[in-house]
Amino acid sequence: MVNLADAFMINTVTDGAMNLLRHIGVFKSKPVNPPPAPIIIRMPLWELAQGAGPFVRLAGLSGAAAVVLGAMGAHRTFPETDTKEDLRKIFDTANRFHFLHTLALMTVPLCRRPYIAGAFFIAGIGLFSGTCYYHAFTGDRSLRRLTPIGGSCLILGWIAMVL
Repeated sequence: MVNLADAFMINTVTDGAMNLLRHIGVFKSKPVNPPPAPIIIRMPLWELAQGAGPFVRLAGLSGAAAVVLGAMGAHRTFPETDTKEDLRKIFDTANRFHFLHTLALMTVPLCRRPYIAGAFFIAGIGLFSGTCYYHAFTGDRSLRRLTPIGGSCLILGWIAMVL
């Protein structure tokens, strides 16, 4: 039985001998076919993204909403709560996550399963950022139990981009 080292040595000696014999003209070397030229299709990125569904347009709407909500949050006073929560900090977190996941939503057409990843991102933005916005603007904690579900959807959206 030939072990791996012996097989490697035999192959190395055989290749070297064949190269030497080809070099001195005993054997003719095989013609090497050049690799085929790659096929390049030039198309605008908007046409490429349009073929993968509505996610770039939804990202545009989501980005516009994030800017509008960010402007509203920057120019308003937040209500006082009994628990002395910092509602501005909750709002800033919601707005930051809204922007970041809007950018992620723009890249969804590039992944293998865009409808799964896009659905998770849209649900996550709505449930996570939406409930945080509502809590920050009103001081009402009734929808905050949905926030972790939204965060889980955002995580699943990132995982779906890998699949």
